[in-house]
Amino acid sequence: MSSKVCEAIRAEVKSFSPYTAGKSIDEVKEAYGLDSIIKLASNENPLGTSPRVQDAIKLYADHAFRYAQVGTPHLIEAIAQYFHIPEDSIVTGNGSDEVIDMLIRVKATPGKNNIVAFDPCFSMYKVQSRLCGIEFRQTPLRDDFTFDWDNLLNLVDENTSIVFITTPDNPSGYAPPVEEIISLHSKLPKECLLVVDEAYMDFAENLDSYSMLPRFTEYENICVLRTFSKCFGLAGLRLGFGAMHPDLAEYLRRIRAPFNVNILAEQAGIAVLKDTPFIEETLRVTREGREYLTKELTALDFNVYPSLANFIMVEAPVDGSYLNEELLKRGLIIRPLVKGYNLSKHLRISIGTARENQVLISALKEILNAE
Repeated sequence: MSSKVCEAIRAEVKSFSPYTAGKSIDEVKEAYGLDSIIKLASNENPLGTSPRVQDAIKLYADHAFRYAQVGTPHLIEAIAQYFHIPEDSIVTGNGSDEVIDMLIRVKATPGKNNIVAFDPCFSMYKVQSRLCGIEFRQTPLRDDFTFDWDNLLNLVDENTSIVFITTPDNPSGYAPPVEEIISLHSKLPKECLLVVDEAYMDFAENLDSYSMLPRFTEYENICVLRTFSKCFGLAGLRLGFGAMHPDLAEYLRRIRAPFNVNILAEQAGIAVLKDTPFIEETLRVTREGREYLTKELTALDFNVYPSLANFIMVEAPVDGSYLNEELLKRGLIIRPLVKGYNLSKHLRISIGTARENQVLISALKEILNAE
């Protein structure tokens, strides 16, 4: 029997389902009686946490009872210096998820505006749009997971407030040339904000060919999102930022919750941006691992999709659920793409360390040879 309070819950909320994460390390250990697990499912940094970040957290641990400085000015200064972008264009958030939420709240009016994205896309675009009462429109990716710009533009009208694109995209790792993004922008209404989510862009080679971050200042209606969860290894601390026109950034600051970035996340972000050896090693391990897995999986008759991210998507020569279960028995966690994507043979594999990648390939050889 539902409570009277819950009977009055908003209609939009009643249709929501909680976010379902993949199996955790502890869950797999318990379910299969294992002591050691290799997790290649969540696109986390294969090297773990930067030593400088660990030192910063220890140093500031006794400051946890204090509120962080409003607006995280020292973090913004560090971001501006590292990425060579203006300080007044930067809005930090409790993960880039929070920046997405603020953009929707600031730009879209319920009952009037709509938001456009590809399908599939990052789930928070849809969740936050619907929660705000905004119509959310999607068009499918092409069969090869590249972007169909014409179909995307067909969904755009004079009431479209935001268009979201993710590059490199998840789960494929595909990234369009930057000229295509600029072309898309030129065809959007002037009032429409193009949000380019570059959560995985750090891992791309030849950044100038793919990233809009060095170019966003040339346009009034482009926002670029970045996160500290992937390359910088801070997924557990929740930190991200948006880079946008200073006037738009000011509106986000007006509605942002005070102290939205906690003091440990702020100091960790500052510390990791100074840890050049950690960042360089992360990129080396990821890029070499991506090349190794692509070569080895291709030799095992997997169809490997080209990726510029810290993961690769593959189409397996056998049922994906079967492979996933067999890998779990061996202590390897990857991401099957049946649920949410309806792709029975497709898997997403995060790039691990050289040893982790080798263990995965050995396990797959063992499983496939037993067929």
